[in-house]
Amino acid sequence: MKKRVVSAVLCMAMLATMFTGCGSSADTDSTADKKTDTAATNDAAAESETKTDDAAADDGDVVTISYACWDSNQANLLETVAEEFEAENPNIKIDIQVNGWSDYWTALEAAGTGGSLPDTFWMHSNNIYYYGSNDQLLDLTDYIANSDKVDLANYPQGLDDIYNIDGKQYAVPKDYDTIALWYNKTLFDEAGISYPDDTWTWADLKDAAKKLTKDDGSQYGFCAGLHNQEGYYNFVYQNGGEIITDDKKSGYDEDKTIGGIEEYFSFVKEGLSPEIYDDQARAEAIENGLCAMGLFGSWNLSGFAASDFMKENFDCAVLPMSNDGGKASIFNGLGNAIAATTEHPDEAWKWVEYLSSKEGQERQAELGIAISAFNGTADKFTNAYPDFNTKCYIDMVDYAQIRPYSNQTSVWEDKAYELLKDAYAGKEDVSTACKNVADMMNEAIAAE
Repeated sequence: MKKRVVSAVLCMAMLATMFTGCGSSADTDSTADKKTDTAATNDAAAESETKTDDAAADDGDVVTISYACWDSNQANLLETVAEEFEAENPNIKIDIQVNGWSDYWTALEAAGTGGSLPDTFWMHSNNIYYYGSNDQLLDLTDYIANSDKVDLANYPQGLDDIYNIDGKQYAVPKDYDTIALWYNKTLFDEAGISYPDDTWTWADLKDAAKKLTKDDGSQYGFCAGLHNQEGYYNFVYQNGGEIITDDKKSGYDEDKTIGGIEEYFSFVKEGLSPEIYDDQARAEAIENGLCAMGLFGSWNLSGFAASDFMKENFDCAVLPMSNDGGKASIFNGLGNAIAATTEHPDEAWKWVEYLSSKEGQERQAELGIAISAFNGTADKFTNAYPDFNTKCYIDMVDYAQIRPYSNQTSVWEDKAYELLKDAYAGKEDVSTACKNVADMMNEAIAAE
């Protein structure tokens, strides 16, 4: 099987040249760096192949469709999907381009401004309104209506709604994700603690964290990093709170929201978790044995499965419920979008259509790329990772809470982190910090 060059290196070039395409987590960046080295050593071959492809495209024989993403672990697996698609569609070549989460959005915005977006690319609930409302995305409504492979009724309605603006569909759900509790079985065994299960409450989590924390700081029972989706959002909704109300107001100043955040921050306050502010440090705290437990989304599975340490020592379980029995796990899903500026909309749609079809969704699930969004296909994902109890991610869908979003989510989410930092570190009252976030958030939403 031909090995394609996943174009991490192109993403750097695009920032300097308003690139023609570019493909959340810190661990994806390290993989991308390795791919940059590979791309560099194959530079001459890649250049030759590109020239050949361009010539073929000019002749109308082969059309190259760029596909941008931000997770290099998924990109590796998507190579197989692309190769299989190309075998069935010899006139289309898929150019997978990957960049880390933060750089991805910086580069995408620059490309959008310059009218040079990738042909196809991943879209997120935080950013769909910005691109969709600015006419940068191809309206897929008619393509979907005329397709015998894509029917939005086959996807969870909440995911469809994310990518629909004023009745127009600007992306098709790619996958979905929930958040689970990961725990170090070896440390649990050494401490004589039973593994987490679906009866666990916050009290059980706290009790286990105390038993697994060492006074000398060499080991913490829990990793409560300052993170919303893989952190305190889950506690908020388990406690009956909300981040954003149905009428688009902030829920940060609600008592139950404050209570959920206080519970999550208490692990740091009580010395049961280190202070951690970024994704890479959270992953490292688990993988180097510093923390015995942590919350991680299903998108981490391919990376965890590649780690011998994780396979030998860790497993995952559904999230603990609140002490009052409240259950929740943040539910989100990516979408596949097409640039309004693509020169090959029909070929781009054929690629997105395949990724969105039952066949394409099952294939992605089987390979362990992500939990497929197509109804009835998600169970195949669990078979891709037999070392872990991955079914727990699917088990939580029944009570999952859609990731809170508005038209400009990233504006207030980023500022919320800054306003919560002192409270997280125990330097400010949580209630005061949350009310400050609510004021900021309401102002930001009003300006949307």
